[in-house]
Amino acid sequence: MREVYIVAVGCTPFGKHADLGFRELARQVVDLIAADAGPDAGAAIGGELDTLWFGNCFMHAWGQPNVRGQMVLVDLMDEGRLPRRLPVTNVEAACATGSLAFHGAVKDIRSGEAELSLALGVEKLVLPAAAGADRPTPMSLLAGCADNLSHERLLDTYRIAAGEVGRTIEFGPDRSMFMDTYATQALLHMKEFGTTREQIAVGSAKNHNYGAQNPLAQYRFTTTPDAVLNDREISYPLTRSMCSPISDGAAAALVCSGDWLERQSPAVRERAVRVRATAAAGGTYLRASSDPTLSHEAAARAYARAGLKPADVDVAEVHDATSFGEILQVEMLGFCRPGQGGAFVADGATGPYGVVPVNTSGGLVSKGHPVGATGLSMIYELTRQLRGEAGTRQVANARIGLAENGGGVIGLEEATCAVSILERSA
Repeated sequence: MREVYIVAVGCTPFGKHADLGFRELARQVVDLIAADAGPDAGAAIGGELDTLWFGNCFMHAWGQPNVRGQMVLVDLMDEGRLPRRLPVTNVEAACATGSLAFHGAVKDIRSGEAELSLALGVEKLVLPAAAGADRPTPMSLLAGCADNLSHERLLDTYRIAAGEVGRTIEFGPDRSMFMDTYATQALLHMKEFGTTREQIAVGSAKNHNYGAQNPLAQYRFTTTPDAVLNDREISYPLTRSMCSPISDGAAAALVCSGDWLERQSPAVRERAVRVRATAAAGGTYLRASSDPTLSHEAAARAYARAGLKPADVDVAEVHDATSFGEILQVEMLGFCRPGQGGAFVADGATGPYGVVPVNTSGGLVSKGHPVGATGLSMIYELTRQLRGEAGTRQVANARIGLAENGGGVIGLEEATCAVSILERSA
């Protein structure tokens, strides 16, 4: 299979953008991609782009349930900013949408289907004011990422799990089902391994402090573990500071073949980042709380394809929709032994100058979580890190970066998970 390279990345600020629609956010990120690629490679987007993978989850709430990417991008095609007749593939995979759009673009290059492909994710979770009690809410939209075909089976799974830790769990329209499921998983981990709220708080504070240095982050303030613990409780043991916010935003990555890259200027070639591997895995109801999760399986596949091992990773972005997620994922990705994630994070191993800095972007809890764009924002951060362009967040001599992005919920894990491994090529 052919080599694949990231030649440009772009990401809008994440936050509440009531004045920007899907088309405006998409236009912004296409402009950012063109600027990042440079004058010559940037111009190729309008003439040489072969395919586009478009990620979005919730545009139906805005009146566009189908052919979403085609409708969002039509003006850019009419203007010649993107090629007319460009084939657009729509992707929806809950919180892993952006990463799976990226995987689709990478596969187009590897297979020879395309020389140049763009993965682009756009999301608006800050809904417009509208009359009537039936309008959707962010919580009702996110509920669509759970198993609604066998909903009682999902609820029973979590009621049984909650009973194991002495908790009663009741889902409702005024609550985030995902925060409750993460809280239950955290309590199971705490019971089995002795993980503490204080360890979760250390990870949360670390990511908020990284986010304070990220000009694109939704939350840009520093904090302390004590302040995290004293914040408003969302779903025990999780406080507000440990949970990702509701966000709008867009992110994108332009990938190319090695042959296409060889035809570009030295300046473009020097900033290109190699895609060593992409892999994915699916969730199951059959996982016991002590079993490895689907992210462990996705990571194992990615490491094997890349010919790498966990110790080779210099910097990582993981799916911390809650700060417990980072503790779990450093275990599942092999950065530490199962059950040691809490101590690993609390000891500073995932912070600046640690064994493997994690979520230098601020993670979802600080950077924000516009669902369809989140995975591509991870690719953006890692690309900047591997180029040495991450400013005060820069990890020294970073050569290998890994992104882990989960989405949806089936049983005691996500419904899908994507892992990408990138390498500095210069």
